[in-house]
Amino acid sequence: MCDQDHLHAMPRMNRRSFGALAGMGALAACTSMEGSGSAGGLTQSSVSFAADGGTMDGVFIHPAEGRHPGVILWPDIAGLRPAKIEMGRRLAAEGYAVLVANPYYRSVAGQQFADFDAWRDGGMQVTQPWRARNTPEAVTAAARRVVGWLDAQAAVDTARGIGNQGYCMTGSWTILTAAAVPSRVKAAASFHGGGLVGDGPMAPVNLLSRLAPDAQALIAIARDDDAQAPNDKVALRAAAEAAAADIAVEVYAGDHGWTVLDSPVYNAAEANRAWTALLALYAQL
Repeated sequence: MCDQDHLHAMPRMNRRSFGALAGMGALAACTSMEGSGSAGGLTQSSVSFAADGGTMDGVFIHPAEGRHPGVILWPDIAGLRPAKIEMGRRLAAEGYAVLVANPYYRSVAGQQFADFDAWRDGGMQVTQPWRARNTPEAVTAAARRVVGWLDAQAAVDTARGIGNQGYCMTGSWTILTAAAVPSRVKAAASFHGGGLVGDGPMAPVNLLSRLAPDAQALIAIARDDDAQAPNDKVALRAAAEAAAADIAVEVYAGDHGWTVLDSPVYNAAEANRAWTALLALYAQL
């Protein structure tokens, strides 16, 4: 997960770098998170609903017509912001009904940082008490409510399973979510996730046996995270084997944050490889 060591190692994303992503089309559809509307065959709306400990808010994006598998996109440590909305739009365009959820809803509503660099400018201290409220038990309770909300939406095909993906601090949330509602959540994808391995009963590595028998998971580890904790992948693979769970654990040739559009270490080649793996995972929903 993003910590002081990661912050010091990361370069700054300057306007030229950000513009290069836009030129590649990576940010071409970036839109405001406010209001609602349809564009490019997608419907996008700001939503809110009662959840454990507060009011969950986020952005719901789905194809304008039909019913589609639901997906929860848990943003990284910098929270709900345009880059994450664009990632949700890209997934919705593939035929999914995507809720980009506010991971800090218990503390604040809506967008708190314009981009990842804005979070780096003092955001670690600001978000620390917000993060503290997201205990494994709290995340589990929130996940149950989010799944229930998705299943009540006309755009969601309840005959299909639900997927969920997380980044950085929310990588672990994907396993918590799949274990919380195994009857509905059939896919979990963790990208450069933190907190996956631990000794406690709620550590994701110890929850793999609670996933549905037909569930699948992808745990994509950043190379620098692997260098710091090389035994994590070993523990995760061993736990997956012991649980007879269909889980792929792979180290990618990208640093922590490589999949996120506004990350200063965004790696287009490895991000696209992760994207391909994600779509293959969700094709089984």
